[in-house]
Amino acid sequence: MEIETIEVVLSAGDEEIDVFDITQEVRKAISGWKEGFVNVFVQGSTGGVTVMEYESGLLKDIKEMFRELIPKDREYAHNLTWGDANGHSHLRASLLKPCLTIPFKDGVDFLGTWQQVVVMDFDNKKRKRKVILQVVGKR
Repeated sequence: MEIETIEVVLSAGDEEIDVFDITQEVRKAISGWKEGFVNVFVQGSTGGVTVMEYESGLLKDIKEMFRELIPKDREYAHNLTWGDANGHSHLRASLLKPCLTIPFKDGVDFLGTWQQVVVMDFDNKKRKRKVILQVVGKR
């Protein structure tokens, strides 16, 4: 069994909620491998990863869902503690997960037709968001 670690850097902070489809990066990482799994890990406590259909209507819907569930314009204890006004960012990210594992065989993932690997960044400032892809398996 072998392990390969790849770092993907995303430019986040252009929108209140940034959404990135990283499916192609994941597929590139597993190409040439026989079988195993890839773990996708989002570094930081204001971002997360999920699997969803990456299409404009659903992107609009999921952003609206987060805005309604956890509005940015209310007072959060985190904001009072740290003074950085991103309590909503941490709470939104906590509804996702920091990592996701996807199995593959013959260099092809087992994602369904309408499943894409999506990273979401909720922070209120521009940043380079690091995503770690760790491939474990047989080449």
